[in-house]
Amino acid sequence: MDILLKLSGWYFSKKALPYWCILVLDCALVCFSGYLSFYLELGGDGFAASFWQMTSGLLVSLVPFILAFRLLHTYSGIVRYSSFIDLQRVATAVMFGESVTYVTGLAADAIWPAQHSILFPDLETALIIFFICTFLLWMERVVVKRLFDSFHIDNAMPAAIYGTKAGGISLAKSILSVKDKKYSLLAFISDDERMKGAYLMSKPVYQNGRDIAVKMGKLGVKVLLVSPLKTALFRENSTMVDSFISEGIRIMMMNGGDEWDGKSDVTHQQLHEVDIEDLLPRDKIEIDMAAIGRQLSGKRILITGAAGSIGSEMVRQVAKFSPAEMILIDQAETPMHDIRRMLDREHPDVKNETIVTSITNAPHMEKIFSFYRPEYIFHAAAYKHVPMMEDDPAIAVQNNIYGTRVIADLAVKYGTEKFVMISTDKAVNPTNVMGCSKRICEIYCQSLNQAVRDGKVQGVTQFVTTRFGNVLGSNGSVIPIFKEQIRRGGPITVTHPDIVRYFMLIPEACRLVLEAGTMGRGGEIFVFDMGLPVRIYDLAKRMIALSGARDVEIKFTGLRDGEKLYEEVLNDKEITLPTSNPLIMVAKVREYDYTTALANEERLMAVSKTFDDMSIVKVMKEIVPEYKSRHSKYEVLD
Repeated sequence: MDILLKLSGWYFSKKALPYWCILVLDCALVCFSGYLSFYLELGGDGFAASFWQMTSGLLVSLVPFILAFRLLHTYSGIVRYSSFIDLQRVATAVMFGESVTYVTGLAADAIWPAQHSILFPDLETALIIFFICTFLLWMERVVVKRLFDSFHIDNAMPAAIYGTKAGGISLAKSILSVKDKKYSLLAFISDDERMKGAYLMSKPVYQNGRDIAVKMGKLGVKVLLVSPLKTALFRENSTMVDSFISEGIRIMMMNGGDEWDGKSDVTHQQLHEVDIEDLLPRDKIEIDMAAIGRQLSGKRILITGAAGSIGSEMVRQVAKFSPAEMILIDQAETPMHDIRRMLDREHPDVKNETIVTSITNAPHMEKIFSFYRPEYIFHAAAYKHVPMMEDDPAIAVQNNIYGTRVIADLAVKYGTEKFVMISTDKAVNPTNVMGCSKRICEIYCQSLNQAVRDGKVQGVTQFVTTRFGNVLGSNGSVIPIFKEQIRRGGPITVTHPDIVRYFMLIPEACRLVLEAGTMGRGGEIFVFDMGLPVRIYDLAKRMIALSGARDVEIKFTGLRDGEKLYEEVLNDKEITLPTSNPLIMVAKVREYDYTTALANEERLMAVSKTFDDMSIVKVMKEIVPEYKSRHSKYEVLD
């Protein structure tokens, strides 16, 4: 028995059975079907007495069968990939061969009536041969297919599918039907207790539980394929995620930004091995893309900071809506060149201007506005790194605050319809220079919006502000830093064991910015629901596990200047109002008089030119009384 299994394993580990083997097997089964049918008709004694005459008749009848097999290509396909169409061809070939044999028998009956019943079958026997032969040829293909599956041909990776509904079944069909088999399906995993002990597509269904990863490991599973219908649930189940990672089982799922309509087929090719971004808990984001398209299509749109991580994604998103023209501004030359090439490649029909300049260059900005007359502005340009701005508050004032005022004033002067400023959760109860600079930008834009509305400033521009937290993959964000540290062999540096942050994918954040911009009527500060907070220490541990590394150390370095243990989304005195999108809320904040806001900015800009850090931050704290420094030299000013 062991020898037979070894021979089977050796043979079925080959790419495919030779065609002649299938043809010989098919012919042998045709003959066996004839022998069996005659035995049932004649009994043991009659079968023995007529054996050689029957053999002669069966050999003659093989001629039309072989001809049918040849015409219908029943033996020239790869048997282990047989489909229902292939089985239909087999049945048709058998019907053709047996029909020719029977008709030949009728003709022979007229010539040799005494020999007909022995050489050729009658109608009843012919039908029996047809059904037996068809059944055996089908079973031959099923057995060959199962043998190949059993010996994991083509180095297929043993897999389990999490999900037993439409998404999981669609994945399973993809695995079982593809010719170049990448996965060998061993089991399904279900959250439904009623599925316990059941079989689906001939594979066992296991009940999900705390030890499910261990069970899959013992079963030999090397990869878990997550149904698109289970992606959100799986992402939120950190215990399940960590158990599969600890067991060394790879996880494959759809991209975070991908959607599945629940109707079309989903294939294993659409899955990718998870990265840490895929495992962060967050709800599916629904966006009214049609409303966005109606507002942006055919408009002249200016985007500042267009080469940055947020700005560049805004460029990609806006370009989809066929704007009349895109005016893109950034002071980083090489990234702007990359943006120009991307637009030429992906959106050649969208007219665009990529301009290398600074938003603080007021004369150049004036020329740009007077020439292009942008109708929409998405203002993403800003210095965002907290430690850098702690060291250089003058630059934070001159770039973030003054630069925003330059763009905002020109938007009013040249009749821009809407100005959308991208702010940060660090502007809420700021503890650092960067966060405070963005709060001052919010104050100016809100007060200018109110001045326009009240007629104190002539214009039509509506100013809208959007606040959100950390975005995955943005320049300087924690995940790219951790990946680089893991590549170097560690250590991973975490500032504090209890520090937590909110995270969102860049495309998701930008889509929310677009929708908030379209729904805003001026003066609003929109706040995004960032989902559940993530402890950075847990994030680091999971990234180490996903990388497969076992000796990477996590080192605590202490909170940086101006850093909080956790970020807030709203000021203590603020409340929120709902919008049509449950993930977007409107913050009710304290309003400032435009004249006061402008005077504060002018005073702050003047003191920034002294480059005296303490004097600059002192004025910032006077403008934003809730700004309280943390882990910073500026704490003495509080």
